[in-house]
Amino acid sequence: MRKTLFKWHSYGALIAMLPLLIISITGSILVFKVEIDSLLRPAHMVVDAESTSERVSLDTLMQTTLTANPEYELGGWELFDDKQRSDAAYVIKRGTEDWGKVYINQYSGELLSQPQAMDHYITDWLLELHYSFLLHVKGAWVGFFAALLMLFLGISGIILYRRFWAKIFTMRFNAVRRILFSDIHKFIGILSSPILLIMAFTGGYWNIAGILHEINDHGDGGHVYITAPLHSPDISFESLRQQSSQEIPTYQAGYLAMPHEPDRDISFYGAVETSNPLNSEYSSVVKFDKTTGELLSKQDIREAGFLMVFLDSFRKLHFGYFGGLLTRIIWCIVGLMPVFLGFTGLYLFWSRRKQKTAAKRSRIAIDTQSAT
Repeated sequence: MRKTLFKWHSYGALIAMLPLLIISITGSILVFKVEIDSLLRPAHMVVDAESTSERVSLDTLMQTTLTANPEYELGGWELFDDKQRSDAAYVIKRGTEDWGKVYINQYSGELLSQPQAMDHYITDWLLELHYSFLLHVKGAWVGFFAALLMLFLGISGIILYRRFWAKIFTMRFNAVRRILFSDIHKFIGILSSPILLIMAFTGGYWNIAGILHEINDHGDGGHVYITAPLHSPDISFESLRQQSSQEIPTYQAGYLAMPHEPDRDISFYGAVETSNPLNSEYSSVVKFDKTTGELLSKQDIREAGFLMVFLDSFRKLHFGYFGGLLTRIIWCIVGLMPVFLGFTGLYLFWSRRKQKTAAKRSRIAIDTQSAT
């Protein structure tokens, strides 16, 4: 059984090597996506507001964005009020499914960029590569199966090398290269496997959730392209934002999902003060009717059931920012471990194949000599 599992582990690693290398490298970079964006594009990402500065009305910000870009409708709005990071408006070109992003200074009302495709900037391109290999839904399937293989490799590796725990910090540096690489492979795999399993599980869930969403909403090809606002012109989004903070104690909206499809309403996703470090910044939701502006529902993560709290924790667990800078650095480093596991594993596979070939040739030579 162990021999069969080892063979599956080896061949699974070979199949998954390339996609996992891509996911590994891009994922480690994306742990610090905001910092990289702020360094490369400070004119878009960074605002320098006084501590007493107030946000411009959301209605005014939206109108400014749409007036400057009349061929677009709003699909979403990322809200910040830390006096440092700009808002981001997500826009959809009318009659298409082409999404773009516009940055805006929420304290002055100044537009900081023109609409650009979702994969225009380098880190956004890396995000698309990480999630879907730039192949949209088909690529999401590849990512999902890569996550399943990563789960299998992690679990099978723990089973195969479970006895390595007893001497995990023993490295045979004086041994031949094959044995040293074997020790390195086991050492890295055993230590990094818990975090890698978390990354694989959460990433795989998001991939399949996105795929099922596309199938359920657009699987019949009946995609409805937005050509005009689907909400009442009398609705004040600033009023709804303020109301959302009153509906749930300590609530602060972080993202506004606009009704860009007929079956959607107005949804504010945000954070609340909580003792659970894994509750995300989008954990609580307040929804309003898109035609009347009346409250439809509200969900406080502090009062939610286990399943919702569990699924919401995936965001912080996947990117590792639940413990501040320290856990992000750990996630960044551990996220690169499949690269080392891939190369050491490939060397061990090649070494074993070489040994088997040499042994087979020796047997043939012996058999030939015996026959003569």
